Amino acid sequence: MDEASIRSKMQSSLDIVASDIAGIRTGRATPSLVENIVCPAYGGTQRLKVVELATISAPDPSQLIINPWDKSIIGDIRKGILEAGIGMNPSIDGEIIRITMPPMTTEDREKYVKLLSTKLESGKVMVRQVRADEMHEIKKKFEAKEMTEDEKFANEKKLQEITDEFVGKIEEIGEKKKAELLQI
Repeated sequence: MDEASIRSKMQSSLDIVASDIAGIRTGRATPSLVENIVCPAYGGTQRLKVVELATISAPDPSQLIINPWDKSIIGDIRKGILEAGIGMNPSIDGEIIRITMPPMTTEDREKYVKLLSTKLESGKVMVRQVRADEMHEIKKKFEAKEMTEDEKFANEKKLQEITDEFVGKIEEIGEKKKAELLQI
C-alpha cells in the first residue's frame, strides 16, 4: 500500500471540494464568487475565466470591482457573469464592472446550506472512491498471496484511518462555510 499516493489522491479530492465551495455566496463579496466564471471573449473566439481577464477586488463586504486589463472586453465579461446565473447583476461603471451584493434572505441562506451539503457529500464520495479502489488492490494482492492476512488487515485499518482523516477535513471545511453562511 502506497500511503503517499493515497494521501495525494484524497488531498486532490479535498482541494476540489474546497475550491467548489469557495464559490458559494455567503453574503460577503469575495473575488472567488466570480473568478472562475468563463466568459466568451474577443468576439467568442476564446473562452477565458474572469480571473484571467481582469483583477477582482472587494473594497467592502457588499461590493466587487472587476477591472479588465483589456477595456474592449468589458461587455463580454459582464455578459458572461449574467449568463452564469449566479444571481448577480454587474453594471459597467466607466472602465470597471461593479457588482453590488444584495443582502441574503433567510431563504437564500437555507438554499446555500443545502447546496453546501450536496457539495460536501460529493467530496466525501470522492474520498471513499479512493478508499474503495485501494481496498480492491489490497484484496487482489491478498488473493494473489502477495501479502499475509495480518498485512491485509493492517493495510485496511490504515486505509480507513486515512479515509476518516480526510472525511473529517471535509466536514471541518463545511462547518466553517456553514458558519459563514448563517452569519448575518
